[in-house]
Amino acid sequence: MTVDAFAGFASRSARFVVVALVAAVLAGCSLFGPVKLKEEPIIPATTLYQKALNDMDRQYYATAVKSLEQLDRQHPRDPLVEKSKLMQVYANYRGGKLSEAILAADRYLALYPNGKDAAYVLYLKGNAYFAQIKDITRDQQLSADAISTYQLVISSYPKSEYAKDAQEKLLVAYDQLAGKEMSVGRYYLGQGQFTAAINRFRVVVESWQTSTHIEEALYRLTEAYLSLGLTHEAATATAVLGHNYPSSTWYKRGYDLLAKQGLAPAVNSGSWMASLRR
Repeated sequence: MTVDAFAGFASRSARFVVVALVAAVLAGCSLFGPVKLKEEPIIPATTLYQKALNDMDRQYYATAVKSLEQLDRQHPRDPLVEKSKLMQVYANYRGGKLSEAILAADRYLALYPNGKDAAYVLYLKGNAYFAQIKDITRDQQLSADAISTYQLVISSYPKSEYAKDAQEKLLVAYDQLAGKEMSVGRYYLGQGQFTAAINRFRVVVESWQTSTHIEEALYRLTEAYLSLGLTHEAATATAVLGHNYPSSTWYKRGYDLLAKQGLAPAVNSGSWMASLRR
């Protein structure tokens, strides 16, 4: 046999061995016998559920979630599955797995939209968004998500025990969104971009009237309108501020600012702010 012939034979032999090995693996075999997959032991649903509750009592929330997921997997038609789905929301939320809690809440609500715990699950979902709200210099999508979820709790379950707390948390979320608008508006104001600043402060005044930023927003509108020479609008902003918040330090500042230019607070009936007096 020539060297070239031997090399060709060796190459074909190597390919044959590789093909044989692949075939053996695909057939579920190994060179040393059949591959044995370890089967998950079937545990009664009540046992898994109680184990999860015990783990939660000890604050082992991640372990509890695993037991609950095993319950769902092994006993998909068991009556305990609904409670299991609920407790997965709770365990993830308490364990700080907030994104997972939101997903678990969505799964529960998709399966049990009229479940007896639907109000609580929706409330927990809102809390999971709320707990992730960052400072006002960051994107406020989580604040918006918290608001929409809490509003759904209030509108769908107005008599539930969760509606009142949802309403209180709404105010905080509103403040976050208003604070974001104020931060951007102040920046534009400092850059001399007065129209852009007015648009931001206007959002606060029109949309977030229960926020703690409303007084400053009206004062900043006074500043921005004066900078543009729109004295009637500036006077209206301060008049509305004084009417709604007469003891506010922001009103005093607005009043003094107008006085320096020989102006006084007065409502222009044609202004978009004229209807804001309460």
